[in-house]
Amino acid sequence: MQSEFFNLYSHGFARVAVAVPECRVADPGYNAQRTIELAEQAAAEGAVLVSFPELGLSAYSCEDLFQQRALLDASLQALQTVLDASRRIPAALIVGMPLKVEHQLFNCAVVVAGGRIQGVVPKTYLPNYSEFYEARQFSGADCAITRRVRLLGQDVPFGSLVFDVANIADFRFHIEICEDVWVPIPPSSFAALAGATVLVNLSASNVVVGKSGYRHQLVSQQSARCMAAYLYSSAGNGESTTDVAWDGQALICENGELLAESERFADGGHVIYADVDLERLSRERFHQTSFGQSVRRHADEVRKFEVVAFEVEVPAGRQLPLKRAVARFPYVPANAEQRELRCREVYNIQVQALVQRLSSSNIKKVVIGVSGGLDSTHALLVCAKAMDKLGLPRTNILAYTMPGFATSSRTLQQAHKLMEQVGCTAQEIDIRPSCEQMLKDLGHPYADGKPVYDITFENVQAGERTNHLFRLANHNGAIVIGTGDLSELALGWCTYGVGDHMSHYNVNASVPKTLITHLVRWVAESASLELKHPEVLMHILETEISPELVPGKSAGEPGQRTQDFIGPYELQDFNLYYILRYGFTPAKVAFLSHSAWRDREAGHWPDGLHGAHNEYTLAQIKKNLGIFLFRFFKTSQFKRSCVPNAPKVGSGGSLSPRGDWRAPSDSEATVWMDGLNLIPDGNS
Repeated sequence: MQSEFFNLYSHGFARVAVAVPECRVADPGYNAQRTIELAEQAAAEGAVLVSFPELGLSAYSCEDLFQQRALLDASLQALQTVLDASRRIPAALIVGMPLKVEHQLFNCAVVVAGGRIQGVVPKTYLPNYSEFYEARQFSGADCAITRRVRLLGQDVPFGSLVFDVANIADFRFHIEICEDVWVPIPPSSFAALAGATVLVNLSASNVVVGKSGYRHQLVSQQSARCMAAYLYSSAGNGESTTDVAWDGQALICENGELLAESERFADGGHVIYADVDLERLSRERFHQTSFGQSVRRHADEVRKFEVVAFEVEVPAGRQLPLKRAVARFPYVPANAEQRELRCREVYNIQVQALVQRLSSSNIKKVVIGVSGGLDSTHALLVCAKAMDKLGLPRTNILAYTMPGFATSSRTLQQAHKLMEQVGCTAQEIDIRPSCEQMLKDLGHPYADGKPVYDITFENVQAGERTNHLFRLANHNGAIVIGTGDLSELALGWCTYGVGDHMSHYNVNASVPKTLITHLVRWVAESASLELKHPEVLMHILETEISPELVPGKSAGEPGQRTQDFIGPYELQDFNLYYILRYGFTPAKVAFLSHSAWRDREAGHWPDGLHGAHNEYTLAQIKKNLGIFLFRFFKTSQFKRSCVPNAPKVGSGGSLSPRGDWRAPSDSEATVWMDGLNLIPDGNS
């Protein structure tokens, strides 16, 4: 159970590799040995698919030597050598070679696994411009008149093929060769529609200035457009430099994201690896229903592919952790420059949305409750920028801090300092008298002097604040700005119908807590609001997150700590992202979380990323995931079904019933809680 859980193949991943061997021109025997060495190295690392460069068994730069039978025969013998070796190598190998078929010569990719040739794919587009003269030696795939070839004593599929690794879910791969991906509609586009989740390009691709960057764009965009993984190789050390040079660049991308890249101009051969999330790719495709529409529209092209099924030996019975980096904060980029861009964009989306809402309703004032805590702080900052953009004074923001029975002196002081810095109309309303009257009307024990701090005691305070805000908005011709965030909605950590749940417009509803933290820090550091003393924002960031509804031991500290009840927000936002965005099982979410959080040094996170150096055991991850699953699927949907309007800010999703998440309010959490039980209880 333990080993199975910690093995990436148990969670919809497959390890793939791109290998660039050192070669010798027109020496297939040497090239076969270097190919086998790298194949064995990759398989030892747990890779089940290893791709090699275009014409790698012969070398790409043979020119008219391809017309020599001696070279063609030697290439076949090299293939036989690789074929024999494949009986002991537990991986599918894709090698490039010249192949004579019915009086024509083709530039081919050959798939070998388990001592069998599984199929042969000829190159479709032959470059015949600049330094390329391939049409001088080869025929293109459309010149072939057969769909089967006899090769080394085996009857082998030939042509447009999709290879199905039948014992690994969602693992279908397609091969194209070099120029094929440089054309307007690559063959891999249709192969993806035919079900290929992994696209492989055997390339030679000599190097010139700027070409490396273009390869990046090409491979990344094709993987994104096809919602696939894309493996790309180019020839390296040993190819002829008569008129060109080679850099041996290898790339692996997944849905537009670079997973691995080789060192360019490396000495000798090299291999790169990536753990491809096949389940994620499949889910992206069925989530984006236009993918299915594309399949229907291009059905004639899709039907041209023959599916070739075979199995490979999957590494089992041992721990095989992920090689790919898993972001601890999926909503917050670790890279400082990207994080700054993310914060700037999210903030501007929120501001623009509020500007539009006020403009369209011809309302010039807003009412907001300011607690001195994180969420209301950020909402106030959004309101301030919106007023600036509308050309209205910030005094049109009617901000109220409303201390209750448990408000700490720290947050009350922070609320006043913040409102002063923003320049809004700041007021304080003590809600305790109205709360006491409500508790008396309810016959609550607190009205008789008994310290009973139950849910009613808490909700009376929250309700009184909301009642004041809505009546103040009505009285002043304003709208109430909501402050509750995405994390609170996901966990149901809000009181139904009150301020952290209900408003006229909520600018924070699709922003998770971990991102709000960095948005507030970004406003402080960027000086976008020209605050005279932005350090008040830093003090707020250092404040313990608490609803402040139950009195603490002293006026300076809260009696409640939110994360003691619902778990660390950094873990719960991680859970939210993978449950909401991809619908992964609890076991997979826990596996990803463990991969991200098991080592405080993993990832080398910058100091500026709050919480980055924390560490969680699998037992802690499982416990907090259980809290998330039960609250998200069982107890909280009725609150999300009636949330106010709010802008969606990121592709990670929102919980608006009009947007990303439509769910019944009375469903069960049984299947998710059962899935939780599949996770080991170990403390590793």
